[in-house]
Amino acid sequence: MAHWFLAIEGVIGVGKTTLARMLAPALGASPILEQFEENPFLPHFYRDRARYAFPTQIFFLLSRYRQHQELAARLEREPVVSDYMFAKDRLFAHLNLEGDELVLYEQLHKALAEKTPQPTLVLYLRADTDTLMARIALRDRPYERGMDRAYIERLRLAYEAFFATYEGSCLIIDATRNFVQDEGAFQEILRQVRGALGLGPAQQPLPVFNRPTLSPSTPTEEALAQAFARLVQEIGSLREALFGEHRDPQQVAQILQSCQQQLAAIARAAGIADRSPRARNGP
Repeated sequence: MAHWFLAIEGVIGVGKTTLARMLAPALGASPILEQFEENPFLPHFYRDRARYAFPTQIFFLLSRYRQHQELAARLEREPVVSDYMFAKDRLFAHLNLEGDELVLYEQLHKALAEKTPQPTLVLYLRADTDTLMARIALRDRPYERGMDRAYIERLRLAYEAFFATYEGSCLIIDATRNFVQDEGAFQEILRQVRGALGLGPAQQPLPVFNRPTLSPSTPTEEALAQAFARLVQEIGSLREALFGEHRDPQQVAQILQSCQQQLAAIARAAGIADRSPRARNGP
């Protein structure tokens, strides 16, 4: 796997897809979102789980496998943020299947799971059942109306048990905080993710400097403004070199040297380059 792969997991309604859409551009990654609405059995499943559990689960298994093959190909080109991990399929299967259906599912899942990429990092979004039910009601998907609270509670407990023994790299996020409306909550998640992926601190917006109001008719003042503008550009390049995916020490050193040169140019233009006693008193 050439690039990192971040998967976001949690119970129905916890905010996986929303967070994936927010994190992908912030991390410079490509989003891959679960295509659950393609499953023709899903609306029937929520009305009669016992009858439609097996076709619903098999459709999801094959659909998720196909999408993870596409995901593996994309990882050769760029990092990926997904709103689910392939392992979730088995978690749902053990809640909804039993007997021969579960045995058949397990055989198929085992054959497919070996060929799917594993996440570099998983975010487990944790929320209580009241929060989950409120968010499910708020998004108001037709087939989720009348969602069984007991089923969501069972699913929540299944996720808790799964991540209690999960052996991969995982961050547990308190998703009761509304990271959509609370910018501080989102920035905290972003900081944790960047740290766990080894990406370094998030790049802050470059400082905005107001160009001094100088008369272009004065050559010295114009030179000062130009040197100052070049310095701001070099600072931007330095940030990219320090916090980019591949840090090149030689490139960083060159940019630092250029920054020093621009500072010296500013000092000369401002007339403060040589104010030592020797400069004032002459040779």
